Amino acid sequence: MRVIRGLCHLEPLDQGCVLTIGNFDGLHLGHRAVIEKLAAKGRAAGLPVAVMIFEPQPLEYFLGDNAPSRLMRLREKVIGFSSLPVDYLLTARFNRQFANLDAEKFIEDFLVRKLNVKHLVIGDDFHFGKARRGNFAMLQEKGRQWGFTVEDTGSFYIEGHRVSSTLIRDALAAGNLEQAEQMLGHSYSVCGRIVHGEKRGRALGFPTANIHLHRKNTPLHGVFAVTMTGLPEGEIQGIANVGTRPTVDGGSKVVLETHLFNFEREIYGRYVEVHFKRKIRDEMRFHSLEKLQAQIEKDVALTQKIFADSNAYDYGL
Repeated sequence: MRVIRGLCHLEPLDQGCVLTIGNFDGLHLGHRAVIEKLAAKGRAAGLPVAVMIFEPQPLEYFLGDNAPSRLMRLREKVIGFSSLPVDYLLTARFNRQFANLDAEKFIEDFLVRKLNVKHLVIGDDFHFGKARRGNFAMLQEKGRQWGFTVEDTGSFYIEGHRVSSTLIRDALAAGNLEQAEQMLGHSYSVCGRIVHGEKRGRALGFPTANIHLHRKNTPLHGVFAVTMTGLPEGEIQGIANVGTRPTVDGGSKVVLETHLFNFEREIYGRYVEVHFKRKIRDEMRFHSLEKLQAQIEKDVALTQKIFADSNAYDYGL
């Protein structure tokens, strides 16, 4: 898969392509169904598969800190797309110039002249261009003019619910990790590099591996049973806190701290993935570090029991 950062770096695709456009935040099962449908079209026509995403996402540009929490950073999204049948991942920089681009100009300059689109799969509620004038009907009309076809992405349902990034965010915010997992096709996870923290967890007897989240807000907060992958030891069980650490410093910056069970090796600089399995409790403010330490001991014991019970169930014990 070739990643192209910025449409200005896009060379014309003389052979053409099949294309879909969207945020694809979370790369859930609905998104994957769209990619598979697009790839089938590409294989049948002998054309490469292209996906266009936006960075930042449009609502992040327009709403700033009030935008919905992001399920995936760009790097996580690139990693996710790399496992799918995608030949080109195009990241369009969403800025003032792009937001003010006329819809017709976007179609002619990028979809037609640069990408030479032969088939486009897009949501029927998709709007684009200055004043959001561009829509599904305009794309169909321009497709007839320029010689490309347009298809609706359709909806993907699980147990009567239409799978969407919004519904996944709602499930995570409510601590319903099982529902989020059903829609994602896997447990919700966060990737990042282990960095040095303030060593406060170590002082309490629970050293943590800290990851900078590099996002303005997160879809979940609290204490969770987790596993970590990306280390030579394989999958490691642990407990993680996602929040602002109100007892310690009460700042506004959200951090992810993971205490790994029966693990003592230093792993600074390693790129890992933390998988959220079960919510233990909401983040709380304690009146003293001693009370915080006592609660952590209870949380760790409960999390270890959850994993032990899960293992016993998996093996039929």
